Amino acid sequence: MEFIIISIISIILVIILKYLFGYNIRKIKEIAENKELDEISKKYPSNVEICKEYLQKLNNQDVKIEENKDTEASLYIALTNKISIANISKSYTRIQTIAHECLHSVQDRKLLIFNFIFTNIYLIYFVIISIMVILKLLPYELMFLTILLLLGLVYYSVRVYLENDAMIKARYLAKEYLEEKKISDDEEINKIVSGFDYINNIGIKCVNYNLFFGIMVKVLIFSIMCIVR
Repeated sequence: MEFIIISIISIILVIILKYLFGYNIRKIKEIAENKELDEISKKYPSNVEICKEYLQKLNNQDVKIEENKDTEASLYIALTNKISIANISKSYTRIQTIAHECLHSVQDRKLLIFNFIFTNIYLIYFVIISIMVILKLLPYELMFLTILLLLGLVYYSVRVYLENDAMIKARYLAKEYLEEKKISDDEEINKIVSGFDYINNIGIKCVNYNLFFGIMVKVLIFSIMCIVR
């Protein structure tokens, strides 16, 4: 009975927060498509060059840089100290996205490593207890679900801090870069930065919701398995 209640609460929380956060991934993609701003961004150097210039500004030039044209997700890999730039060369958002990943590279390394290790522990724990409950080898399911939720809250707290810090600062680093390059006039720079602001206004809330959603999905899946086992 308790797992039915937990499942219902999880679904209600996800629906309420989706409404409150205004989660709409399609809208973000539509906002990111702006032909005028894309044309302006073509004046700027390649993604790798922009990345190198950001890292120089941040006094962190030991980071490896690579372009991965087979993916749409850029990321900073803390263990290898590497930035992987996605296939974003035609979008004006690249100027802020690359700034975002460069800012990850100068965050507290202990926190970055902890996030990587803890995330994997969290995922492995979820897989193990899920297999065990399916095989009916897991006693005290509610206790293990409570632990899963606590691990999820720690994961959420650390990840949200790292992402919000990089997302908020990226806008200012990107604007500073645009002004220093003197490639565009003030009007063009303001248009690009306004585009960043518009994306961030929705995007930051969507990232926070998406992280929470991932946690609640695991709770819901485990609860359902406990119900039908």
